[in-house]
Amino acid sequence: MTKIICVVNDEVMEGSGLKKEHGVSFWIEMQHANVLFDTGQSPEVLSHNLQVLGLLPINIDALVFSHAHYDHSGGVAAIFPERTTIPLYANSDLFRARYSSKDDVYKSIGMTMKESDLSHYFYLKLSDDPVEVKPGLWTTGTILERPERMGISKHHMVHTQAGWEHDPYQDDLSLVLKTSAGNVLICGCSHAGILNTLYHTEKVFGGPIIGVIGGTHLISADDQYLDHIVDVFQDRYPDCNFYLNHCTGKNAIDRLMEKLGDRIHMINAGNTVEFPE
Repeated sequence: MTKIICVVNDEVMEGSGLKKEHGVSFWIEMQHANVLFDTGQSPEVLSHNLQVLGLLPINIDALVFSHAHYDHSGGVAAIFPERTTIPLYANSDLFRARYSSKDDVYKSIGMTMKESDLSHYFYLKLSDDPVEVKPGLWTTGTILERPERMGISKHHMVHTQAGWEHDPYQDDLSLVLKTSAGNVLICGCSHAGILNTLYHTEKVFGGPIIGVIGGTHLISADDQYLDHIVDVFQDRYPDCNFYLNHCTGKNAIDRLMEKLGDRIHMINAGNTVEFPE
C-alpha cells in the first residue's frame, strides 16, 4: 500500500497534538521510497508535525514543490541538515519572483530561498515536462491547456518587461500516483485550475482517476461555478473520491459534500489515505 499522510494543513486532527498553519505538506510513503510533497509555511510547524507523526527527515528520498508560494515551500529548512543531497523536483519557472499586491504595496510571496542556496542542499531537477520522481510517481509537468477557470487570486502578481501582470502560475504542478486501481492526483494548490489539471492528467497519463487529494483553490469560487465542478465530477469522474483541504475553502467543501455525499472527504494534518501499489 502507498500511504499519503497530511503533515501540514490549515486544520489539524482534533487531539492530535499537531500544529496548524496556512500551508500544506504531504508525506508519500511508497514501498521503497518516501517523498515529501511541499513543506508548508514554516520550518517550525513542519519539524514539529513530522516529529509528532513519527516521520524522520532522514528517511525522505525526494522532495517535490507544487509551486513557489511560501506556504508550500517555506518550511524546507526543517529537513536539512538531516536530509540533504536528495533530488528536489519542481517546474523550471519555480524561481521567478512572485508578489501579492494590496493597496499598491507589493509583498514577496515566492521562494524564501535563492536557487543558489537550495542547490547547496538538493539536486535541483527543474523541468516543464512530466518527470518520474520514483517508480509509479510522476509530476504532471506544466499544465499548458487551460480551457477551464484557473485557481487565481487577483492579488498575485509578477513583474515583466511590460510591467506588473497577473501571475500566470506557470510553475503550478501536481503529482500523479499510478496504482493498480487507477491514478491518484495529489495537488498543492491547483492554481492551474483543478479541472484543467484533471484533463491534463487524463491526456498525459490516461485513466481512470480514482482519487484527488489536496488543495483545489476553490476558495473564491461562486456557487454557479461550484455546480459546474459538481457536474464534471459526476459525469467525467464518477468513480473518483476527493480528499480536500487547504485552499479548497469551507464553502466549496460543504457544497461538494451536499451534492456528492461520501465521495467528498476532508483531509487535515494527521489524516492518512491509503491506495494499493
